[in-house]
Amino acid sequence: MVQPVVAGIDGSAESLTAAQWAAREAVRRDRPLHLLHVWNWHPGQRDGEPGDAVQRHLARRCLREAEDAVRAACPDVRLSDEQVPGPATEALAKAAEQAELLVLGSRGLSGFTGFLVGSVALGVVARALGPVVLVRAGEEAADEHLPAGDGSLSVHTGYRDVVLGIDLSRPCDEVVEFAFEAARQRGAALRAVHAWRAPGPLSLGQGDIALVDEPDRAEEWLGFLSAVLSPWRDKYPDVPVTETVVKDRPGTALVRAATGASLLVVGRRVPDRPVGPRTGPVTHAAIHHVGCPVAVVPHA
Repeated sequence: MVQPVVAGIDGSAESLTAAQWAAREAVRRDRPLHLLHVWNWHPGQRDGEPGDAVQRHLARRCLREAEDAVRAACPDVRLSDEQVPGPATEALAKAAEQAELLVLGSRGLSGFTGFLVGSVALGVVARALGPVVLVRAGEEAADEHLPAGDGSLSVHTGYRDVVLGIDLSRPCDEVVEFAFEAARQRGAALRAVHAWRAPGPLSLGQGDIALVDEPDRAEEWLGFLSAVLSPWRDKYPDVPVTETVVKDRPGTALVRAATGASLLVVGRRVPDRPVGPRTGPVTHAAIHHVGCPVAVVPHA
């Protein structure tokens, strides 16, 4: 069964932006697009009650508006839709498990209230076992592309870089592969970024990079990054790769590196034991402060 790209729809302009981005991504991946609206449902409410009928009517209208917007922007996409009962976070996280990826808008009217603790978007990112892409309000097709020769926006130029945030203390194949594949689909370059900080005397362990001179330490990290990416370069020979290591906080480094990118790819570790949903400080910083779409890829 071909897994679709799924877009969460809530009737807001921001979710329409996310749906249009998802449609473009579905075409790039040669996947169908599935629009999903989650309507409020209460355990004590029986199916067919007046409130239920109103919610279904509003859901149908939301989906119809999204369909019209998607077809106007991306007429070649294969399209389907569905409305399901909430709660929204659980329903969307479940949808992510059966999707190629799930796409959500950044600010909606019925739950997508920004990337704040307790919001639907952040809750889904923290729980989903499949990749989730967060798309900022106002994102347009031309924003993914390099400017034209006169500096104007264009959809006819090449794609901007895909940026991969990579933690060399725990590099994960799922995250790296997602970034390489996204770059390949776009015909874009990939910029892999690792941020490192000088270890303190109590934090050193066997095998740690702890050379005295910072330039030498940076060179060691760069060699490690090159070694980690080497098999992926072989697998994706047509993807130009730039490797960068910087001495900085990881969140700060990624926000800076993602400026002018078409997509930022970061990982989210799924804990071995159930400790409650969490995103981690680096992913948290990225989804709060990065302007381009952010793909959060869960990994073991």
